[in-house]
Amino acid sequence: MNPLLKRQIRKYLPEDIQESGRLDAFIDAIDKSYENSDNQLAMLQTAMTISSKELSESNEKLKKESDTQIEVINKLKSVIKTLKISDDEEDELKNIDTLNLVNFIDKQTNKVVKISKQKDRLLSRLERYNKELNDYTHMISHDLISPLQSIETLTQWLNEGHKECLNDEGKTYLQMISEHVEKIDVLVGSIRRYTRISRSYRKRYFLDLNVIIETIFNEQINDKKVKLIIPEKLPVVRGETFNLKELFHSLIVNALKFNNKSEKVIEIGFEDKTSHWQFYVSDNGKGIEPMYRDKVFVAFSKLENDYKSSGMGLAIAKKVVEIYRGEIWIESEVNVGTTVYFTLKK
Repeated sequence: MNPLLKRQIRKYLPEDIQESGRLDAFIDAIDKSYENSDNQLAMLQTAMTISSKELSESNEKLKKESDTQIEVINKLKSVIKTLKISDDEEDELKNIDTLNLVNFIDKQTNKVVKISKQKDRLLSRLERYNKELNDYTHMISHDLISPLQSIETLTQWLNEGHKECLNDEGKTYLQMISEHVEKIDVLVGSIRRYTRISRSYRKRYFLDLNVIIETIFNEQINDKKVKLIIPEKLPVVRGETFNLKELFHSLIVNALKFNNKSEKVIEIGFEDKTSHWQFYVSDNGKGIEPMYRDKVFVAFSKLENDYKSSGMGLAIAKKVVEIYRGEIWIESEVNVGTTVYFTLKK
């Protein structure tokens, strides 16, 4: 204990106690009490210092976590606002608080999952129906082709082996039968081509269009009076060989079929757009009046009564283009020519 404090204590005590040995014990007890108190105070101050430091660090950590969570929540809100939601849901989003945001996101997620499942079920059902339709079409077309071939063979046999037994009227009837058989054969063939497109559109490869167009002309275009104008290098596109051959074949044959010029000209070209290729197939044929420019893309639509035409050519072209998420349209001038434009995604 401090000596001055000891003297002050002794000064105010009676003399008999001042000289007593018990006073020293009393003073020592007081001294120890002070020491214990000082030690406890020091420990408490130390503890408070440590606690304050830990609390400060914890608060700083919580603040950082809170800032991070606020940043995440704001990003989630931003993402949600960019979603294509209804007006009611947008009002709901404006009024929502942070604590309910997770519930809102969960509700939107469940909606997305539900819609996705419905879409998958619908696509599965459509694929099944499409397969059934394709199988049915194949069966019907097969059942039609066999008797048609028999009828055609019979008419040829009558014309060649018994021509002298037929009068002019009989010959006319046989000619009509032959033309109708050919008409049905062309129609059935076009329907089979049309339905086959939907069966093969999933298989896509990188294809050289120069090779495809050269193959079409070498194998299927026999008209020697056709002048073909084509770039030296057409782009390589992603698609399926059968579909792209059907697309260009339909457009080229259509351009030749409705061309009465002595020299038929077909020009094929393209433009490189940002997200897609834009192609065109142009001719110098009869042209199409404005009122019929949408009708020509409808299946079985014909502008002329030609038994050799099925009315499916541009319908096939349109189906291929739409499968590849493109667009197709016509620009035409009567007696000058027609240009069919279409786009294909890159």
